[in-house]
This record gives sequence, C-alpha cells and structure tokens, in this order.
Amino acid sequence: MRMNATSALPQITTTPLATMRGGWFVGAFTPTLAASPFAEMAVKYYRAGDTEPRHVHRIATEYTVVTAGCVEMNGVRYETGTIVCVPPGCATDFRALTDTCTAVVKLPSVAGDKYPVPSHA
Repeated sequence: MRMNATSALPQITTTPLATMRGGWFVGAFTPTLAASPFAEMAVKYYRAGDTEPRHVHRIATEYTVVTAGCVEMNGVRYETGTIVCVPPGCATDFRALTDTCTAVVKLPSVAGDKYPVPSHA
C-alpha cells in the first residue's frame, strides 16, 4: 500500500486489468494483486462467439456472474444479472452469445484444478 508523504494516509492505487492473466487478479498464482489460497477472482470480457472448452474442477466451486451480455453453459442460456454456480465435479463449457462481461469467483484457489473433459462426456 502506498502512503501519502504529507499525511501518511493510504492512497488509492490502480492496476490495468490487461496486466492480469485472463482477467484473474486474486488467487494463488502470478501475477496477482492479492495472493490467496482461499479464493480466486476475475473479470473476463468475451466477444460474441468466444468459447471456453469443456472442463471440470475437482476441488473448487466456481461462481460466474453474467454482468453484461448473454452466455450459454452446458446448453443453458444465462443473461445479465444471473449468478451461475458450478460445484466441484460438474463439467461445463462456455460460449458467449453476445459481447459479454463476467465476474468469476472460485473457492478455494487450487493450482491445476482445471481438467479438460471431452465435449461428448
């Protein structure tokens, strides 16, 4: 935390989201703004038609908030304002149906806890 030289009060700092890997900015990885084994956080932007391959987390629960746009996960459509909870062991894919922004939280932060799943499984 930076301090103001004249008042010794904390100052607000900023970091471009583009400097984070894939929009992830909190978690047990680098780069990060806050290293934590307890949670991961991201803000992700997608263009219409962008996809994420089908995968599963064996340990983490993933919460995806559709903050703007419309997406499809496992063939189900979700729109702005929807919070999608994907529990451990539940495979999912992702497709942006429109330009989309999501906020994602994973609990806990576990390195390597993302396993590809064939799309027919």
